[in-house]
Amino acid sequence: MLLLVFGVSIFGLLFAFFLTKYVLRQDTGKPEMRVISDAIREGANAFMKRQYTTIAVLSVVVAILIFVLYSIFPNADYPDYAWKTAVSFIAGAVCSGIAGFVGMYVSVRANIRVASGAMTSLDKALKIALRGGAVSGLLVVAMSLLGVAGLFTLFGGNETTPLMIVGFAFGASFVALFAQLGGGIYTKAADVGADLVGKVEKGIPEDDPRNPAVIADLVGDNVGDCAGRGADLFESTAAENIGAMILGIALFPVFGMNGILFPLVARSFGIIASIIGVMIVKCREDQDPMDALNRGYYVTAVLAAIGFGAATYLMLKEFWVQYTLAGLIGIVASVAFGQITQYYTEHRYRSVKSIAEASQTGAATNIITGFAVGLESVGLPVIVISLALIGSYWIGSTTGVANGGIFGTAVATMGMLSTAAYILAMDNFGPITDNAGGIIEMSKQPEEIRKKTDRLDAVGNTTKALTKGYAVGSAALAAFLLFSAYMEEIGKAGITGIDLSKPIVFIGGLLGATVVFLFSSLAIRAVGKAAYYIINDVRRQFKADKGIMEGTSKPDYASCVDIATKGALKEMILPGVLAITVPILVGVALGAEAAGSFLMVGTICGVLMALLLNTAGGAWDNAKKFIETGEYGGKGSDTHKAAVVGDTVGDPFKDTAGPSLHVLIKLFSTLTLVLVSLFLMFKPPF
Repeated sequence: MLLLVFGVSIFGLLFAFFLTKYVLRQDTGKPEMRVISDAIREGANAFMKRQYTTIAVLSVVVAILIFVLYSIFPNADYPDYAWKTAVSFIAGAVCSGIAGFVGMYVSVRANIRVASGAMTSLDKALKIALRGGAVSGLLVVAMSLLGVAGLFTLFGGNETTPLMIVGFAFGASFVALFAQLGGGIYTKAADVGADLVGKVEKGIPEDDPRNPAVIADLVGDNVGDCAGRGADLFESTAAENIGAMILGIALFPVFGMNGILFPLVARSFGIIASIIGVMIVKCREDQDPMDALNRGYYVTAVLAAIGFGAATYLMLKEFWVQYTLAGLIGIVASVAFGQITQYYTEHRYRSVKSIAEASQTGAATNIITGFAVGLESVGLPVIVISLALIGSYWIGSTTGVANGGIFGTAVATMGMLSTAAYILAMDNFGPITDNAGGIIEMSKQPEEIRKKTDRLDAVGNTTKALTKGYAVGSAALAAFLLFSAYMEEIGKAGITGIDLSKPIVFIGGLLGATVVFLFSSLAIRAVGKAAYYIINDVRRQFKADKGIMEGTSKPDYASCVDIATKGALKEMILPGVLAITVPILVGVALGAEAAGSFLMVGTICGVLMALLLNTAGGAWDNAKKFIETGEYGGKGSDTHKAAVVGDTVGDPFKDTAGPSLHVLIKLFSTLTLVLVSLFLMFKPPF
């Protein structure tokens, strides 16, 4: 079974290389288009180099601290815990960094090829964008499987090994947090600066070459959505694989090694399903591109379900029917999350239309309505999460096996993540098509070409929102999975539950919820701070050189890129440090039970906050896009200006704080799981 995992993982990496070659051999368009594309690529490379240098330094410091802590306070059950956890942490950090960097590498080269493809046909542009995005999707899932399986083999490959490789998930979470934070701050600071001065103050179109912040904005799409989300979903897949393997230890008397290795085998079939789903996508000129992407997703989901059934039959033979059903629940939940997200963020539905209609009376009513939509959007996803957990738990418990119900929830989580490669391909589709539209606009190509890229860009907004919804859902299921693994570990020390009636445990939960709010505040405030400097620089350039607006002078794009880079790298540190230090202090000062309360309440609060921020931001964005189609006065109208303000408020919601909370939720879980034996050494004062 390990050979199967290794084989499929390597095949996934090779297919990602094949897709890269496909994208790179496409036409790169006209010389004036290449000038814009080169500027985007250079800006993205410069930011990523500086960001990952910072993250690398922080990662080495944390790895050393882990080694020192467990050398001073050794884990009595596992003598090699210190160095194995530190090595796993570094491996997870490196793999997460590679996944994010390679995804960005391809996306900044796919954008111009999508723009050139749009000159030929909508179908060609769609295929290049999706396959370019699939490079990152396949790379993330394949590297996650390869990393976990490799460490599992290296560290002995027995029933205790999964506990030795939790550091891999923590390392991935650590890098993902800073990658998502830094990229999110960069992209939204540039976007806010470009929109408020360009659209609202100067009345010029989006991606107008006269706007000094437009290159920084286009760079941000790649470093925030491609690199950041790649690192996000990498740590999701790694954490969930390891968490499920740890729960499989409890069923070792029933399934043996099959129960531990099942998550890796089941995920392997998902890679094959995602490859087929990506390759069958095609679109007619008169067709909605979203329909084509949805068709590919449904094919992926069906094939993943078949593969899941095969995996359960091969490895969980006696109970394969029950656990196949549990996996199907996870797959159905992922589809449901996609549909719910589309309902709240697509202009075809009531929510977005209500925000657009409210924009007629100004920015205030736009913001009020959009925030109300965000609050409302929490309900249905929570119902889906609840039904998925209780359904999979009940089905697992019908096996009559001890811990069979908990293992059922782990299987459902694996089912939900079986389509992760295709979902990430759709997510990267968004920034690639956004960049393609910017290149067409800035190089002043014919209007009919811009209309094609606008269609793809509008779909890209929906796919990005859909992916965020999926990421929150998977984060919620994964958090329960990892929380269960944490409870298994503290249960060995006699702690059988989390009693919130104890003051010290209640305080732990209260602190968990508080960190979510403080973290969100810092992330959103960081965008405001960085955007302030970009706005002032854009205004300065317009004022100092009248030729910019007249089109006779070229703006200083590099200035805004540099401001956004410095602001993002500076502002990502404090929320990141907050997220890491507080759970450690709670565990050491208040004990393992209080740390469990921190984890449980912080997770619940984080899931709800992420749903609110992601959906409200996506709905505001598409309400603006809806008005730009000509509704309620169209571009340049007062209604449009009000919608731009709402979209600007939503930008740090949906692309900075919201996505960073996905990572925060799992960081809480992986951090506490890595340090659980340390927390158990410190007894609470009362």
